Amino acid sequence: MSSPSTVAVRSSAAEATLSPPILTLDELEECLSRPTPAVLQALRRVDSDLVVLGAGGKMGPTLARMAARGFAELGLPNRVYAVARFSQPALRERMESWGVDTLACDLLDRGALAALPDAGSVIYMAGQKFGTTGAPAVTWAFNTWMPGLVAERYAAARMVVFSTGNVYPYVPVVRGGACEQTAVDPVGEYGASCVGRERIFEYFSATQGLRCAVVRLNYAVELRYGVLVDVAQKVLCAQPIDLSAGAFNAIWQGDANAQALALLDHCSAPPFVLNVTGPETISLHWVASRFGDLFGCKPQFVGSEAPTALLANSTRAQQMFGYPTVSLNQMVEWIADWLLAGGSTLARPTHFETRDGRY
Repeated sequence: MSSPSTVAVRSSAAEATLSPPILTLDELEECLSRPTPAVLQALRRVDSDLVVLGAGGKMGPTLARMAARGFAELGLPNRVYAVARFSQPALRERMESWGVDTLACDLLDRGALAALPDAGSVIYMAGQKFGTTGAPAVTWAFNTWMPGLVAERYAAARMVVFSTGNVYPYVPVVRGGACEQTAVDPVGEYGASCVGRERIFEYFSATQGLRCAVVRLNYAVELRYGVLVDVAQKVLCAQPIDLSAGAFNAIWQGDANAQALALLDHCSAPPFVLNVTGPETISLHWVASRFGDLFGCKPQFVGSEAPTALLANSTRAQQMFGYPTVSLNQMVEWIADWLLAGGSTLARPTHFETRDGRY
């Protein structure tokens, strides 16, 4: 399997001209929820409503909106149900304004889960990462017990399941990242619980015929959140950047959501597994230096690059869907413009520097 390029600054004609800055929340959410041809192709074959479980997080709202936009563009009557606890009423109202039906539900409550609409297609996005070190039992309940309840409830559906690249071991940076055939060997309890999540869905696939596609996601990025935003903020605020993380992968959140929705066409028993991330192995030093150029300042570095990193090879995803619609260069430029214009952030750091698996 071929390796992604290291810190690739794409030199294609498409990269010669970058898109104008995104300067408002409405523009950002419209961009993040724009259906791709692959999404429309998959949604065209969906013959039921779509349920998105765990839709209240960072990615769920615009994924649900993308699906609703896709159905509307295709002229299909299918409804999109976004299910979450919805502790923020404003988010629920915003999603409803997009044509998404919202339902408040605790997915650990069997009775509440049973009352959800039946659907032949499900996107499963629920889980917990941060806080694992302080409350590991809660993380295991969210990442393994809850998947069992959901798989039991929607055993007859096609289900796209969000997982993480944290199920992989750290690999040499020069090897191009872990591919889907790489044996899982996570560092830390969070990664182990995510292996547990995958195994639960595998079990229901083997015993109940549940058709699944598993998304092993590495660092979705938008302008308010993500590893690139974390790096940019450190550069802008003259905070030292620990180089020990060395390198990472990242993908535009809209592209990650689009690939997840397109995987409704690839659900199978046993589950189909796909690494979803950008093609580049991004040097932390390089991208911090690039932000420094855009901000007119010099990054402060400490430490040195480790020879290994948490990296995934996305060759299979690119064979299926092509290069992401938003390039690495474009993400960097948009984030720099957003921060310089005083754009808001979600204030939820990714802790990309963590190498011991403790979150």
